[in-house]
Amino acid sequence: MLKQHSRLSPNGDPRGAPSLLGIGTPASGTAFPSHRRSVLGSQTLSFNLFLHQLRIPAIRAFDTMNIRRAFISFAFGLMLSLSLTRTHAAETRWNILFCFADDWGRYASCYAKVDGRPSLNDVIKTPNVDRVAREGVLFKNAFVNAPSCTPCRSSMLSGRYFFNTGRGAILNGAVWDSSIPTYPLMLRDAGYHIGKAYKVWSPGTPADAPFGEQKYAYEMAGRAPNNFSEEATARVEKGMSVAAARDEILAQVRGNFDAFLAARKPGQPWLFFFGTTTTHRTWIKGSGKKLWGIEPESLKGKIPKFLPDVPEVREDVADYLGESQAVDAELGVMLKRLEEIGEMDHTLVVVSGDHGMPGVPAGKCNLYDHGVAVSLAIRVPGGKGGRVIDDFVRLPDLAPTFMEVGGVKPPEGLYGRTLLPLLKSDKSGLIDPTRDWVITGRERHVATAREGNLPYPMRSLHTPDFVYIRNFAPDRWPMGSPKGVTATETPAFEALQDTTYTAFADMDASPTKAWLVTHRNDPQWKWHYDFAFGQRPAEELYDLKKDHDQVNNVASDPAYAAKKKELSERMMKLLTDAKDPRVVEKEVRFENPPFTDAGPDPQAKGKAKEERKKKKAIN
Repeated sequence: MLKQHSRLSPNGDPRGAPSLLGIGTPASGTAFPSHRRSVLGSQTLSFNLFLHQLRIPAIRAFDTMNIRRAFISFAFGLMLSLSLTRTHAAETRWNILFCFADDWGRYASCYAKVDGRPSLNDVIKTPNVDRVAREGVLFKNAFVNAPSCTPCRSSMLSGRYFFNTGRGAILNGAVWDSSIPTYPLMLRDAGYHIGKAYKVWSPGTPADAPFGEQKYAYEMAGRAPNNFSEEATARVEKGMSVAAARDEILAQVRGNFDAFLAARKPGQPWLFFFGTTTTHRTWIKGSGKKLWGIEPESLKGKIPKFLPDVPEVREDVADYLGESQAVDAELGVMLKRLEEIGEMDHTLVVVSGDHGMPGVPAGKCNLYDHGVAVSLAIRVPGGKGGRVIDDFVRLPDLAPTFMEVGGVKPPEGLYGRTLLPLLKSDKSGLIDPTRDWVITGRERHVATAREGNLPYPMRSLHTPDFVYIRNFAPDRWPMGSPKGVTATETPAFEALQDTTYTAFADMDASPTKAWLVTHRNDPQWKWHYDFAFGQRPAEELYDLKKDHDQVNNVASDPAYAAKKKELSERMMKLLTDAKDPRVVEKEVRFENPPFTDAGPDPQAKGKAKEERKKKKAIN
């Protein structure tokens, strides 16, 4: 074997050249190591046979010795060349561009054909996500581990189940445990140049801790892309055209990305995490149409069954799709830059989101597909494009995937499994038959959503044909306490639309939420209200072949008793094996301090935002 230096220099640049001290002809008086002598002995014997077979008896001993040396030098030179080629191939590590949008569910135009039925994906236009899918892989069944920002990200960054990340398992009051390995810091330690723009891990303390907090932030060009509709609308109101407003905001994406690229060392592989929050509420009413040309009426007949198909809701959803198209435009800026600098074909491009649509029934904070299924498209350097994969994958799979791309061994006992075998395959459809399930769950989202700051504990098992959900505290309100909503009293529409904590605090404030609450006594819409906010039974079961939108709970149907038992037992075994505290602990930690501490003032962020708006209006 060739003796080699360490594979990486301290700054992470690929080195790996075989040591010249261990190969070639030694200096005078230098003895070869024993294994080297055996190699040279065999080479000398082979050389003598070579001369004999060529029948060259007249060569003098002196010439023979020189020819031997030349032969040996050539042989080891060839070995060195082959070794360098292998070393370079092994150490050429992909760059990683990860676009991870807040509250962005499974919404991209590339899913329209995959859906096979009328859906919101028939309306949205995402040419850049579509390009990643067309030139790479589109995952049909990608799921988060928890439909709440912080626990989802705790799981995704570590590869663990969310419930195994300490206080990272909750949203309000989350504190990061620095002893948990995360792929960004592991890649940094393996020589990667890492950087991020905007949100990685929050709310929580310290913010973005699994990425090194703010040490690797590149945001000096601006943060306007985080609030696209608000920023664009403000510019348009001052006389700027929509196109010019878009360009000015997108220039900040490029500026931040350029600053990151400029800070790396020559030849250094990199990881850039682009965490836009523009798909997180709030956004400007009517902006989907004004900024992106999305006509709300085009959504008619494509709205899921759990959403009222009425003008107010259609406009709200159109605005959300507009923000999703803003995510696509931001991605496009970075793809174009990669092409300009010639690094597209050496970069793994990944685009996804942290859970489903916010401020609507069955979305964020729910374990139905609408809440936990997300977009996932990956462009693989040198990979076969245009593939659609049916395997069930989970975002925690990205952690070991990125680790292996960077040459880092993943920790033992992860929930996530590397996606590299799927990415390097040339097949579509189901590739790995064992990938036929995912676990999702949640504990506490908003601290004050319930009396005593208690969580709403849920776990679910998703398979190709069924969704099974266990509600561990069915006496609690799944979206939080009604607070000011009573049989005879209703908070103001504007309060429900603009302030999450007015009622049912685990559902973000929105026009859809306000519409549902104010129409709760209308017989036509009462079912939608109860589905969104009402208490739920201990078990839920949905037959996806008959009920894609998961609105008909068949858990109490005798015809499904055997299937319910099978899925319940399977899920509980998986959770027990994973040491889920909710299942294995008598005194469940999530029901006690510090997991039930009050946390920060829940309305402080909203108050600060209102103050900023007032200052802008004055100026």
